[in-house]
Amino acid sequence: MSKTLTMFGLAHCSTCQKAQAELEAHGWTVEFRDVQQEPLSQDERQALVKDFGEKIINRASLTWRGMSEDQRGADPVTMMADKPSVMKRPAIRAADKALLGWTANVKRALDVPA
Repeated sequence: MSKTLTMFGLAHCSTCQKAQAELEAHGWTVEFRDVQQEPLSQDERQALVKDFGEKIINRASLTWRGMSEDQRGADPVTMMADKPSVMKRPAIRAADKALLGWTANVKRALDVPA
């Protein structure tokens, strides 16, 4: 059985790079999408917000800290359109799973040793 997943993130993000390397080492085929190089459509952004709610926005990021109060007040779908790097990463879609970040729980859900 082939294990394929889609990962949304930034190519220069060290967490995304680590996640992709670990997943591939454990038999996953990773279809990586750099959301800065290939921006998400309105529907894709809405789907991520539906899956993860407000958690999709990385409020600890440099991007977030550099945003004005008006920008921070926008809805997450608009925020990710204007500043793709404000998205928490990686966002992973694997079969029926939607996972966010690269935590022990995410690794466990994908059968990757933590």
